[in-house]
Order: sequence, then C-alpha cells, then structure tokens
Amino acid sequence: MKTGEKTRVAVVGASGYTGEELVRLVLRHPHAELTAVTSRQFAGKNLAEVFPRTALHPAAKSLPFSDSSPEKIAAEAELVFLALPHGIAVDFAAPLLKAGARVIDLSADFRIRNPAIYREFYCHEHGAPDLLAEAVYGLPEVYRDAIRGARLVGCPGCYPTSILLPLIPLLRQKLIEPASIIANSLSGVSGAGRKAELDYLFVECNESVRPYGVPKHRHLAEIEQELSIAAAATVTIQFTPHLVPVNRGILTTLYLRPSAIGQDTKRIEAAFRDSYETEAFIRLLDDKTLPDTKNVVGSNVVEIAWRHDPRTGRLIVMSAEDNLVKGASGQAVQCFNIMCGYEETAGLL
Repeated sequence: MKTGEKTRVAVVGASGYTGEELVRLVLRHPHAELTAVTSRQFAGKNLAEVFPRTALHPAAKSLPFSDSSPEKIAAEAELVFLALPHGIAVDFAAPLLKAGARVIDLSADFRIRNPAIYREFYCHEHGAPDLLAEAVYGLPEVYRDAIRGARLVGCPGCYPTSILLPLIPLLRQKLIEPASIIANSLSGVSGAGRKAELDYLFVECNESVRPYGVPKHRHLAEIEQELSIAAAATVTIQFTPHLVPVNRGILTTLYLRPSAIGQDTKRIEAAFRDSYETEAFIRLLDDKTLPDTKNVVGSNVVEIAWRHDPRTGRLIVMSAEDNLVKGASGQAVQCFNIMCGYEETAGLL
C-alpha cells in the first residue's frame, strides 16, 4: 500500500454532476491533492463560488476553474479525471497521456473495445482508436489487476454497473441462459446530466415515470461487450431504462432463465458469495431484504439480492446503486485508489 505524499489530481469538466461529485470526493480524500479544475462556463471563478458546499475546505477559495489545455493540465496533475461528454473526452486523453499523466475517463469514449461498435452506438468515428486496446474497463471488482497498472481507464456507465455486477458471476459459472436476459432499470434524473433540456425540467419529470432509449440505449454497447466476455459467447440482452422522479439512484431488476445447473439455487448464492463476499462496496442481501436506493444514495455501495420464482422458473436478480457515486465518480475514485496503490476504500467510506 502506498503511503507518503499525496497524488496531484485534476478534474476536467468539473461543472457537471459527475464533475461536482468528483470534486467533493477528491477534496476529502486523504491521499489526493486537487490541483486543477476546468470548466469553460465557470473559468475564472473559484470552487467556493460555484460549489458553495465546498467553501469550508482550505482549497475552495484559492482554486479557480480554468479553461486549460491538456498540456498545462498534465503539468499540474499526475492523474486526470475526465468528466466530459463522449466525443470530447477523447480529444483530451491522447495529449494528457503523451505528457505523462494517467487518465480516468468517465465518458463512453474508452469503454468500448471495437471502434465499429462505438460508431454504431455513438454515431461518429472514434477520435483515438489506437488507444482502445490499451484502455482498461474500470469495473474494479472484475478488472482490479488490470486497473492497477493502467495508464488509461474507461469507467463504466451507471446502468452497466448495475447490470454487470449481478450478471457476470452467473454467466462465468454458466448458471443462466445467456439468451434469456431481460433488464429493466429505473434511474434518477441526474443520470441525464446537468443540462437544460425540456424532457428534464421539473414539471416534465415530477409525478411522472417513463421509459426511454428503447430498444437500443447506448449503454447496451458496453453491457453486451462485458457480458459476452464473461459468457465466452456473444450475448444480446433486452434492456429498457426508465426515468423516475428522484434526484439520484438506480434500481435494476433482471429476469433470467437458469441453466440446468443453475436450477440449484445454492449454486446461485455460492456464485455471488464467492465473487463478492469480501468486496467492500458490494452488499449481498439476505432472503428477507430487497435493494432500496435510499440505502445506497451518497455511497459507493451496490446492493444485490436474488429470488427464484418457482411459478415461472425464472431467477430474479435486483440491484441498487447511486448513479453518481458507484455509477460514476465514486467508482472512478475507487479506480484511482487501485492505480495509485492506496487502500481501495480511501475517501469513499
């Protein structure tokens, strides 16, 4: 475990919801020093002006937002979080890496390994396809060893995290039929990002629940990529996201068909216990408790529960997470801890 000096950190695109959450987590992190924050919108203003809840931190009134170049950012920080929209983050990553910084990207730009699939789902060519082979998918419970030595990490999306963590152990042990997967997810409005669009105004969202991104949400690209790796076969799933009138949190319900060996529910439980019982940020629930977003909002924890329905023969697996923490910024800090050799829970408990 690394001790001693703090790691100098920058947050590029710090004015969005994930950027703000990253700033909060980095400021309180015992081994991180926030040396740069960028935002074109707020350039010249300090942290305390833009995020008043940071005002009591010693750095908040002296650290200004800038509109810096990647080269200048790399001179100020050893590790850079990119909290930028897809298609923009990629323009920062290559020069940052060339200048010697390590990069954790929270956009979709480095999650998908195949540039043709990226083009299919994001409707434009990838800006740095040569970096895709190097990028590590930032799901610590699955890729911890690869993250440790990575220069470039592409953090998973919020929906993918809520789906992949429950499914990967079952697919690896061939306990479910890969063609049977149906995923229904409900997300708080912050998942859409900090933007002024009609669909996300208060009066449009409040007292309303609606599906969207049907039948081909962009997150399907990384979900099916990672499920196919786990199953060692091509996996295609049915995924329907829904917008619900809460600020943050994701609840996912998975409907699955057990394989022949998966009919033994003890095997299902053993697969989850073997994979996650010692994981700090995965809470496996007992047979009397179900996931609830109120128990995970503000934390880096994912709750997972499962039930077998003898009437239909299906396995029902459920998860809950905070879309801005384990679904984004908290998971990025978890990757930061692994990359820098710190205790994985540092700054996250």
